[in-house]
Amino acid sequence: MREWAEFDLQEGEGGPVLVVTGPLTVSSIAPLDYRLREIDSLHAIDISGATNIDTVGAWVVMRASRTLDARIDGPSNKARRLLDTVETCSSSADITPPRLNLAERVTSSVGERMFGWARGVVGVVDFLGATMLALGSVIRHPRRFPMTALVRQFELVGVSALGIIGLMSFLIGIVIAQQGAVQLAQFGAEIYTINLTGRLAFRELGVLMTAIMVAGRSGSAFAAQIGTMKLTEEVDAMRVIGVSPMERLILPRILAAVLMMIPLGFFASVLAIVGGAFIANFALDIPFFTFLQRIREVVPLTDVWVGTIKAPVFGLIVALAGCYQGMQVSGNAEEVGKRTTMAVVQAIFAVIVLDAFFAIFFTEIGWG
Repeated sequence: MREWAEFDLQEGEGGPVLVVTGPLTVSSIAPLDYRLREIDSLHAIDISGATNIDTVGAWVVMRASRTLDARIDGPSNKARRLLDTVETCSSSADITPPRLNLAERVTSSVGERMFGWARGVVGVVDFLGATMLALGSVIRHPRRFPMTALVRQFELVGVSALGIIGLMSFLIGIVIAQQGAVQLAQFGAEIYTINLTGRLAFRELGVLMTAIMVAGRSGSAFAAQIGTMKLTEEVDAMRVIGVSPMERLILPRILAAVLMMIPLGFFASVLAIVGGAFIANFALDIPFFTFLQRIREVVPLTDVWVGTIKAPVFGLIVALAGCYQGMQVSGNAEEVGKRTTMAVVQAIFAVIVLDAFFAIFFTEIGWG
């Protein structure tokens, strides 16, 4: 059973005296420490009855002595040595760690982030090169290609996502048509809502929103799955038995994302147009099938090609971000969540930036 330091507050000749008995050690000093913090005035601290004392006990007594301007009575030889040591080592010097000024802190933080960004770009390029080497290797040795894993990823990336992507695209088509009609009505040009919905769906929003959804769904899954395998040393075990993680884990996921983004993007565009036709039937009195027939007349084939060209590039970015961040996991389970978040954020950011470049590029070549 633990023995605590005991105390008794008595009246002495010069004022109140705190009589301490029992051990003054780190494991027993807590009650005394709390009591000393509550006392406002004290003449002396009598520790002649202390059975044992360590550095923590000596420090607590010395601090109370200084704070309350009280003398220390009855210390044993051991207690006196500890009290003298604590008093000698105590210092009123400022112990606040040095801190850089605001300009230096900002400059340092920006520099660290820039170098981190540069290292990340180099790492992704290196990862892409390793993926290309793995693809070349399986092309030379087709029997090593993990076809079963690829088909499984087709299902996870594509087929399983049809429902949520279709619903999202349908609702986005409704929003585009409804808001476009409201604005165009000010100029008596509601009929051009069909042009707006069709071109936006095929050129931009269909494939862009699909890429964002795939990044949140599949990109995060890639990072979490591969990251967990890294933590459990399954990736290292694959290397030990002579199986390439790039061929078995990375390549099927990247190929599935790249190839499935094309039908997914087209599917999303079609559902967005269907959503626009649905709301136009009620809000603009444009018959549903008339809306769809008009789409064929006002949307040029180049818009379909623009979306088709963007789709595999966006899929590559999403899959690369997810797989790369998954392979960077190390240390603990917290790293899995961190890398998964980074994969989604980086993929969405890169997709949006690249979409802006695509918009400028296609405009310059006359596909605007």
